[in-house]
Amino acid sequence: MGVTAITLHSDGGSVTAPPAAFEAALEELRTAGKPPMKPDPEMDAAKSHAYAVHADELRQFVEQFEQLEAEKRDIADQQKDVMAEARARGYDTTVLRKIIALRKRDKDDLAAEEAILEIYKAALGMV
Repeated sequence: MGVTAITLHSDGGSVTAPPAAFEAALEELRTAGKPPMKPDPEMDAAKSHAYAVHADELRQFVEQFEQLEAEKRDIADQQKDVMAEARARGYDTTVLRKIIALRKRDKDDLAAEEAILEIYKAALGMV
C-alpha cells in the first residue's frame, strides 16, 4: 500500500496533495530560472576521496575493536585455566575470587567496611 497523500504544515496553514503533485512542484522549484547543473568532477572526486578516508578510518576502528575483543576472549580463557589449575590443586576458587576482588579495593575503604561488619556481627551476637 503506497502513500496516497502528503500533508505539509507551516505557519500559514497546511496543504495536502498526492505525492506526484509534490514531486512535480519540487522539480519545478529545483529548475525554476536556473540552467541545469553540470556535473563537477572536482566535487565528485573530493566527495569520493573524503568518503574513502572516512571508510578507511572506520574500518580501522572496527578492526582494532575486533582485535581487542579477541584478546579479551584469550585473557578470559587464560583466567579460566588458572582457576581450573587452582581447583585441581584443592583450592576453593570462590574464596580465591573474593580475595582477588578484595585486593583491587582501596585499603581504607576495606578497613572501614570490615570494622562496620565486626560491629554488626557483635550486635547480632555472632562474634
